[in-house]
Amino acid sequence: MSHFLLSQILVAIAICFDLLSFQFKERKRIVACLACAGVLISSHFALLEQWTAAALMSIATVRYLTSVFTTSRLTMLLFAAASVISTLFTYAGLISLLSCSGSLLQTVAAFQRDDRRLRLLMIVGTSVWLLHNYLANSPVAVVMEALFIGSNLVGYYRHYIRPQRSAV
Repeated sequence: MSHFLLSQILVAIAICFDLLSFQFKERKRIVACLACAGVLISSHFALLEQWTAAALMSIATVRYLTSVFTTSRLTMLLFAAASVISTLFTYAGLISLLSCSGSLLQTVAAFQRDDRRLRLLMIVGTSVWLLHNYLANSPVAVVMEALFIGSNLVGYYRHYIRPQRSAV
């Protein structure tokens, strides 16, 4: 099996965790699912030799696990710094800047106390990763990000828009 095919299989499995994540209301469950997906996505990028993205997704996995236990702004800043430093060491042009930008947006999202803000910031960060994955030539990862945005929007609707309509 080629590295490319294996990378696409790993990211396809990650899709399951991503889709599941935003169907939960509790932020701890959301970020736990994202951590599971992060391990698979990081491995996917390593197989594609996208080292900035692989490093950033490894950091993201630890970040998600950490954010289950804390929403500390200092911790958030430490993860943001780790992402920037990692990008500097693995820099490979525009694609590295895109992955770093997406990672920084998702870092801020992961440390939000309010799951509503977490969801909205994740949509923006995921949109940047979608562009990155297109440029990295990973078709299943592009589908993953599009589905992730869709799942996030469905969860937002289920938890925040539909309950308000029912109350009227």
